[in-house]
Amino acid sequence: MKIAGFTFIKNAVANDYSIIEAINSILPICDEFIVAHGNSSDATLALIKSINSNKIKIIDTIWDDAVRNDGGTLALETDKAFNAISADVDWAFYIQGDECVHEKYLNNIKKEMEICMDNPKIEGLLFKYIHFYGSYDFYANSRGWYNKEVRIIRNLKGMHSYKDAQGFRFNGKKLKVKLIDAFMYHYGWVKAPDGLKTKIKNTGKFYSADDEWIEKTYNEDYVFDYNNAERLMKFEGTHPKVFHERLKRVNWKFSFDPTVLNNNLSLKIKLLGKIEDLTGLRLFAYKNYKRIK
Repeated sequence: MKIAGFTFIKNAVANDYSIIEAINSILPICDEFIVAHGNSSDATLALIKSINSNKIKIIDTIWDDAVRNDGGTLALETDKAFNAISADVDWAFYIQGDECVHEKYLNNIKKEMEICMDNPKIEGLLFKYIHFYGSYDFYANSRGWYNKEVRIIRNLKGMHSYKDAQGFRFNGKKLKVKLIDAFMYHYGWVKAPDGLKTKIKNTGKFYSADDEWIEKTYNEDYVFDYNNAERLMKFEGTHPKVFHERLKRVNWKFSFDPTVLNNNLSLKIKLLGKIEDLTGLRLFAYKNYKRIK
């Protein structure tokens, strides 16, 4: 069984993406790792090259701004990385530049790939998600954010990234996937307030082609609103070892009161949240895949 990791990245330094941590978190179980490096204007390429591993293969790409509406550019870059994977690879492990896998899950992830290897009905493996928010001490629970997503797919022709690179399709259809006992940690919303403002502004450029509106909306008076999380929960676990150095560099204090979110929820959201807490089921949620056993 051969495993390839793959990702895409651009301007990781300017936007403070944890791309090194992301790559290093799954590199131990990968036989090769493809990084599609976009036309960065900072030191991102040197950063990627600093990873001391002969598994890393960097391909240089140019981001197509003409398809940036609704995140189309991000899907194209994902496909460029996927298409550069060696033909003899069995499983492709996708990770984005602000995600990370805890080392405690690696053995089980690899075991699941081995178990599913000879079952062609399973086209991908589904991860549970923790979305850290504002601080490394809290994670967000929101019905507007995916709580599960596909991050391992078979290396088959017809596989392609979907919409804004959230998930995948196989010959245009939802993947048939197995849920595994592993979490993907998402750190994209853990930044100082000014950093979140920059993130929103830069991310917005790949969902809208209206540069004038973006500049006007996210001007110097813009203040990030934490209320889009719905609920904030205290994180009681540990962070991946590859993230420990980044944790030491935290230079801001998260002073937002999470009870403000929890108290302002509608009765419907509170009820659905309670059901999810008790059963693990997120009722009426959109699923970007088809689960099978």
